[in-house]
Amino acid sequence: MGQEEALRTLFFVVGVAALVPILVALLPGPNIPQVVFFLLGGVLIGPDVLGFGNPSTVELFSEVGLGFLFLLAGYEVDPELVRRPEMKRAVSAWLFTAALALIVTGGLVAVDFVSDYVAIAIGLTTTALGTILPIVRDNGMLHGPLSRPILTNGAVGEFFPIIAITVFLGTTGRFVALITLGLFAIAAAFVLWVPRHAVPKRVARIIATGTEATSQSTLRWVVVLLIGLLLIANSLGLDVILGAFAAGVVLRLAQPPDIERLEPKLDAVGYGFFIPIYFVVSGMNLDLNAILNNPERCLLFFVLLLVVRGGSVFVFHGRLALRERTQLALLGATALPLLVALSQIGIDSGEMRPANAAAIVGAGVLSVLVFPLVATKLNRKQPQDETATAAG
Repeated sequence: MGQEEALRTLFFVVGVAALVPILVALLPGPNIPQVVFFLLGGVLIGPDVLGFGNPSTVELFSEVGLGFLFLLAGYEVDPELVRRPEMKRAVSAWLFTAALALIVTGGLVAVDFVSDYVAIAIGLTTTALGTILPIVRDNGMLHGPLSRPILTNGAVGEFFPIIAITVFLGTTGRFVALITLGLFAIAAAFVLWVPRHAVPKRVARIIATGTEATSQSTLRWVVVLLIGLLLIANSLGLDVILGAFAAGVVLRLAQPPDIERLEPKLDAVGYGFFIPIYFVVSGMNLDLNAILNNPERCLLFFVLLLVVRGGSVFVFHGRLALRERTQLALLGATALPLLVALSQIGIDSGEMRPANAAAIVGAGVLSVLVFPLVATKLNRKQPQDETATAAG
């Protein structure tokens, strides 16, 4: 019965994933991001509505999907960006976000609206780079003046909160958490060193020549890299998101010789199968009753994501045009995967109340539904406005 239930759940999950692109193409008007329909489809087939499956039976597929999401996000972060002015602005914007989040959350604690101070504050500083990447990619926003700011703000808005979650919400003490982070960094560096120095050239050539064969050698070794770093992170008591993001960064730094042929395959495996499963299952796991019973809490967190995170990004990118700054702020305020992980860790550690966990995840869902859609609409209007200005 357990296997049958898992297969039935997986059938409906992949069915939603397969139907979504068709639905998006058939709907009139501008294309709505597919992520929106993955989440809504998950809610529809989930236990709170139709009850077509049990999300816990496909949790492993979802975890691997989350891993691929952050691997591809980490891979998009070009090491050259670290030395760019955009990275300095992104770090400054995040530090300002963190300070503002602490002040705002402190006010909510003072009026007895929330009690989970640290968890809520960290949640307000996140950006879902992995979530917005396919959206901005599909809308051509990774080419132009917004490309570097999107990547730098997204990377900082994922990496720094991951570190904060590990240090402040982990089950171990903060000193132990810092030591554990150091051990993980050493492990990731070792994983990067191995293919460059410890793999014989003949073996490397065999792997490279198998890229287009049925062996698909390079792709398989990337999956080994991903699962290995997920395992190391989990063994050290860290969140698997950190392992996945590190895997993407390691892959980017390693730059295998056949990387150009590998990238489409990673997209096919990630965006074609595992990542949609993660988003559909996230929709299935959404606690609708907690959100519907307390909608004002969810709406408040939604507004705070825009004001605290989006407002900080807007302020620190004054060199961009107003439209582009607005787009960047909206994308910077989009958050979901980290909020899901944050809520789970916060509840497990006793640092977060279930009602607030559901509300902030609901706010993250709303941010994915609304902010990228508005940002991409602004993107589509821009060429028309410029043409009209030029004609005038």
